[in-house]
Amino acid sequence: MNTYYVYIMASASRVLYTGVTNDLQRRVWEHKTKQVPGFTCKYNISRLVYFEEFRQIDDAIAREKQIKGWLRRKKVALIEQCNGTWKDLAWGWFDSEVLRFAQNDNLGRSAPLMCHPERSEGPHNRPEN
Repeated sequence: MNTYYVYIMASASRVLYTGVTNDLQRRVWEHKTKQVPGFTCKYNISRLVYFEEFRQIDDAIAREKQIKGWLRRKKVALIEQCNGTWKDLAWGWFDSEVLRFAQNDNLGRSAPLMCHPERSEGPHNRPEN
């Protein structure tokens, strides 16, 4: 079964980018290492601050378009519902030294952290070790 993600990335100054992908970790890696020239590269957008998971690509694309159509304040509210501190949800996915000198994407992968703002118990954070 395929999985698709709608995600929001942010810069340190909170410039936002919304996208859709079938491989969240690969796509975050591409943003963090500036693999693809464009908006996220230009504005140094490298922090994963929100994402949702879908089983159908049509649902993911529809949600991406919906979020992209929102005013900034509504996107910020969505992020802050489950990630009030705007922490990088991909923190720890990649070795910092390898990330700094990234040449390829041959890393082991860990399971993505899920954020479900509709749940009343609040954000789901990676367990402390």
